[in-house]
Amino acid sequence: MIPFFLITPEKIVYQDTVDSVSLPTPDGEITILPHHIPLVTMLGSGVMRLKKGNDEHFLSCSNGVVKIDKNGVTVLADNAETADSLIEEDIEKAQLAAKNAMTMKKQDSVDFAQAVAILERETAKLKAVRRHKSRRNV
Repeated sequence: MIPFFLITPEKIVYQDTVDSVSLPTPDGEITILPHHIPLVTMLGSGVMRLKKGNDEHFLSCSNGVVKIDKNGVTVLADNAETADSLIEEDIEKAQLAAKNAMTMKKQDSVDFAQAVAILERETAKLKAVRRHKSRRNV
């Protein structure tokens, strides 16, 4: 078992011991199992999967830092939410708003970059919700 901590600036999103953690990095997805070598890496935007026994938990996450050491896995993320706390329709509305903002703000690079970041975060949420739903229907 691996002690796992997922923390955002607002709160501790998830804290438990798990069998494995799969998470996105800028270079692709990595899976962490017990006795993983110590590592510090960047967290990308996407879906995080936690396995504990026969249960799987899906979370959306975006940008941060992952530290793996003898004490477990600690993830410091800008944003993270559990899939079961997200509402698919709200996410789709936020995605549409971000796409519209990108279209309207192509001339302003800062506003455009903010809209891209929002779209990326909302897309990660949508993926987490859909993976969570598909696991419940198995």
